[in-house]
Amino acid sequence: MAGKGETKSRILDAAELLFAEHGFKETSLRTITSKAGVNLASVNYHYGDKKTLVRAVLSRYLEQFMPALKNELEALLTRDEITMEDVFRCLKSPLISLNNFRHQGATIFMSLIGRGYTDVQGHLRWFIMTRYDDVLTLFTSAICRANPSLDPETLFWRLHFTLGASVFTMASSTALCEIAENDFSRKVETEDLIDRLMPYLAAGVSAPIEQALSLVGATSTGTE
Repeated sequence: MAGKGETKSRILDAAELLFAEHGFKETSLRTITSKAGVNLASVNYHYGDKKTLVRAVLSRYLEQFMPALKNELEALLTRDEITMEDVFRCLKSPLISLNNFRHQGATIFMSLIGRGYTDVQGHLRWFIMTRYDDVLTLFTSAICRANPSLDPETLFWRLHFTLGASVFTMASSTALCEIAENDFSRKVETEDLIDRLMPYLAAGVSAPIEQALSLVGATSTGTE
């Protein structure tokens, strides 16, 4: 008979894979219990409800990722000058380390983050922003140091565009690496993918604000 710790782990492992593959909304507790080989009462006993289980699944990764990111950002902010690429490079090591924590951990983590937004899981956004406010504040401070001209609204949009690009790239990393290897005869690892992604993200967040605002103005007035 499985102990309490083993049962909890089986539930989390099953939920993690199902949430990442099918999303939070489309995955029922009964599907999770079936894959985990436990009964519904076990899920209710250990987690209470689906929202708590969702947070528990993501917390396994966040508890590894966020402290590591915090250390990187604190070290970066001691420098006199930083660039936007420096800021995004802080994400590399914490993200790659998730592959040591769990098999394909970086891919699964980014898939779960993406699901949180596409499935409109507002409680997850609240949970992350509340529990890890200190790390998110450091990240925002570093970006503003790298580009002081960014206003709050522009920063909001660019960070969400950044998240979208990051989620797609990492969630599709296996397929992208296979396609790249087939097309260019070069083996691509997760680290290579991140190295290519970071300059792209930095350039997007650092793009001239005047040009972006002029395009928004032209769209809203119906002019070119």
